[in-house]
Parts: sequence; structure tokens; C-alpha cells
Amino acid sequence: MKHFLKQTVLAMLFIPAIAWGQNEITITDADITAGANVVWSANNTYILNGLVFVDSAATLTIEAGTVIKGMPGQGESASALVVARGGKIYAEGTAEKPIIFTAFADDINDRTDMPLDARGLWGGLILLGNARLNSSPGQSAIEGIPTTERRGLYGGQDDEDNSGVLRYLSVRYGGTDIGAGNEINGVTFGGVGSGTVVEYVEVVNNQDDGFEFFGGTVQTRYLISAFNGDDSFDYDEGFRGKGQFWFSIQAADAGNRAGEHDGGTSPEDGRPYAKPVIINATYIGSGANSANTDNDVVLKIRDNAGGFYYNSIFTDFNGAGVSIEDLASGEDSRARLEAGDLVLANNIWFAFGAGNDLAAIAKGKDWVKNYLSANNNVVVDPRLGGISRSNDNGLDPRPAAGSPALSGATKLDDGWFVKTDFLGAFSSTHNWADSWSYLATFGFLIDQTTGVTEEAGLNIPADMALYQNYPNPFNPETNISFSLKNTGPVKLTVYNSLGQIIATLIDGQRNAGVHKVVWQARNVSSGIFFYRLEAGGQVLSKKMIYMR
Repeated sequence: MKHFLKQTVLAMLFIPAIAWGQNEITITDADITAGANVVWSANNTYILNGLVFVDSAATLTIEAGTVIKGMPGQGESASALVVARGGKIYAEGTAEKPIIFTAFADDINDRTDMPLDARGLWGGLILLGNARLNSSPGQSAIEGIPTTERRGLYGGQDDEDNSGVLRYLSVRYGGTDIGAGNEINGVTFGGVGSGTVVEYVEVVNNQDDGFEFFGGTVQTRYLISAFNGDDSFDYDEGFRGKGQFWFSIQAADAGNRAGEHDGGTSPEDGRPYAKPVIINATYIGSGANSANTDNDVVLKIRDNAGGFYYNSIFTDFNGAGVSIEDLASGEDSRARLEAGDLVLANNIWFAFGAGNDLAAIAKGKDWVKNYLSANNNVVVDPRLGGISRSNDNGLDPRPAAGSPALSGATKLDDGWFVKTDFLGAFSSTHNWADSWSYLATFGFLIDQTTGVTEEAGLNIPADMALYQNYPNPFNPETNISFSLKNTGPVKLTVYNSLGQIIATLIDGQRNAGVHKVVWQARNVSSGIFFYRLEAGGQVLSKKMIYMR
């Protein structure tokens, strides 16, 4: 009920502030019928009004740069896009023009219009396919939509089933509750097969899980689950897909497990076993000292689940590292581990509220501790570039220079996986989340256009670097930082949007190194401002927003 009330109030507050353009097209369930071929253009904004199905044998193509918004609503009035079994979606964005699914109230060009904790304002994206499940009778009704809806069924016998393409996709502010705690995940895969392409997909601020996999064999790369209300990555019903470069960061005050991994429910010992292979994951929790006690464990593995985690980094969780089901009788996840169906190998664990050693990470279970130790799981600082849960450009999930995560990766003999030398979702030099993701465009990730110090994992440009101010937007003051490779004259000025100089913050000699200046903006009006750094024969500038 608490979630329902919060979502309802947020929706009521936001709707009056919407100012729509001329190219809005409202979409209802009648618009993508069986056998239809529908194209959504980037010239329009599409408004989902209720549950919209891509029916069997229908195809929905979404152009790069298209924005899709979900109307608010609870219960059977919830808005979501559902690709039914036999339907296909081709949502192929680019790094320059990602496809954005968001709430009705969201002005995607305004970084300040949505609270950082806004969740549950619409439904989400659901893909349903014909791949195998391990539940009886081999097909299920997907969670998050009414069980009376026959198009909500998933599962079959085709593990190579193809539901289409998702590439460069950002899904924001979803997870509305349809009743009795039945919330919609950000992106849901139900019985989706390995013929489906999923790369560079992000879920931010969902009320429920970020991604959930129910059975199937879908293979995914470059996934981001950020600040979601429940689990980051959840699987069930015999999921057997592959995943590489999965990144999760949880809010300081919300989020349960990074991985909640169930084998099956009806029955728990159903075949095929859940045995996905996940390599190069980086999971960041709510903080080792966070008040979020729901952040109790990184990986919860139960209901006879198996699975494989290699070359991954797990850090900054309030609780412990891993909980593995161990029943008094019958099949369980401990049996899967002992049979080789559950493997946790060559991973880094660090900064846990429960304690920073393998015993605490294993929740005091000696057999789990001994297993982790024997399979090259180590407790060591991965030296990530920076952890921040605010839009202060402080998040850098890449391992810094000297990190133990930069070498020693296990190489899997599999043609699908990209072979890397590093552990975790990112190398030291490349952040694949840059430019296209919400985390990048809304100022969470470090600004890679200027670089940072070597300690944070990047090289300073030949003469200088100018960093994004923080906080941004700000009121009444903000921090502006820059770095110099050589000592020399420096000029740092602030301009308004008309090009007029508002303030000169520095005009004189400065030593090599990193410098920070605080600008007090109490005597100017709200608006967009620019700060300009002149040094070493170069000029750099950036934009900032002051809101009184």
C-alpha cells in the first residue's frame, strides 16, 4: 500500500506540468494487431495508454532516438508494452540516439523535473517467447499483467526463438503495481530464446526488479540496472541464458539483492535446471554502512538454482556476499553446487557491512567459505574509479590504475563471450555506459570528455582537464575543479547565456595538480551558465544550471 500511495501522489503531482509538442501519438492495444508491421518514428513521441501488445506475428520497429512514454495508472489501467509470443520488436537505437521508454511526466530534456527517487510511474517492457521453462505445464502467465490475459502466456519448446532486437535502450521510472504487490519489472524476459539480440539496455528507477528472466535462453550484453526498488537481476523457471558486462548500482535507501536467483517453483526440481553463465559483472550495493537493511546480500541463490559467475566484482553492500540454499532433504542449490551446476569462481568481493572476510561474505557458513576460497574468490579492494549515487559526476565503475581487477580473468571457451583480461563489467580505459545511458546524460558518470587523474583510471590531457561542476543543478553554490599538468597562468571565468562575464574566479599563476574553486551564485538569476578555463594555450568550457 505504501508503494501504491507514493506512486499515485507522484503521478498526480507531475501530470499538470506536462507540455506536449505537436507530434504526440497515443497508442492503445488496438494499434498493433496480429500480423501487422508497425513503425514508430523518432519524429513522434508515443504515449502508451494501458497495456499495449505486439500481437502474434506482428512486428514493431522503433527508430533510433524515439521516445515512448507510459501513462500513469494502477491495476488493470497500468501502461506497458508487451511483445507477445510470436511477435517481434526491433528497437535499435544508437549510442548517439538511444531509444527511451519513460514516464508520461518526464521531460527528457530537463535534468531537474523528476526526483531522483521517482519510481513506479508506469509499467515497463515485457518480451514473451517460446523457449523452454522448467515449470509445469511448460507455459506460464507473466507476472505484472492480469492472469486472465491469454497473450500474457510464455514458454514453449524453441530455445532458439527470436523475439527481435533491443539495442541502446533506456527504460526509466517504471514498475507500477497492478495489485497485491504484483509489480512490473523494468524489462521482463519470459521464455525468450537465444535468437533475440539484447545489448546496451538500461533500467533506472524501477519500483520492482531491473531485469527479470523467467526461463528461456536469451543472451545479453552491456546491461545496466541502476537505483531500482527491488533486485537488480532476477531469474527463475530454469533460465539458461548468457550474460556479459552486467552493471548494477543500488540507491542508498532502496534495493534488495543484486542477484536473486531461483531455480524453479513448480516443481523446484524441474528440468532443465537454471544454469545461466554470467561473466564480467560489477555489482555495487547501497553502501557498506547504508541504512538500507533490505540490501542484505549480493547473491541469493535458492529453489534448486544453479548458475555460473566468473570474473566479477561485488562491492559496497550493507549485508553479506552470498546465500546458498541448503535444505535438510531433497534437491537444493547446495546440491547444484556440489554437482558443478553452480560455480562462483575468480571473483572479487569487498566492503561488506557484515564483515570484510570470506567467513562474513559466506554468512558464516563454513562450507560456502571453503568453496569460495578454493575457487579463487578473494577479498581485496578492486579500486574502482569512484562510487557515487548522486548526479555529481562521481560514479566511475572502471578499475583504477593498479587495481587487482585489471588482470587474471578466466577465459571461457565459448564463441559468444568476449575474451577479456580484466574482471568486472568495465576495463580501465573504456566505459561503455558513456554517452547513451541515463547515468551519463544525467550527470552520474564521470565526465569522460576531459578525463580525470591517473588515480581514477584515466590519463590527464597533455596540459589540463576541466571537470563537470557538482552539484549540478545547484543552489546557491557549486564546486568547479580542474587539473594542470604544468605550472602556469590560469584564467577561470563564468559567463551567462548571452556571453557576458558574470564572475572571474581565477586570474593568475597556479601550480601543477588538481584545483577546486567554489562559486557562490546568490546575486544572479536562475539560468544556464558556462564556465571557461584558459591555460597552457588551450581553452575548455562546460555548462551548468543554477536554480534558485
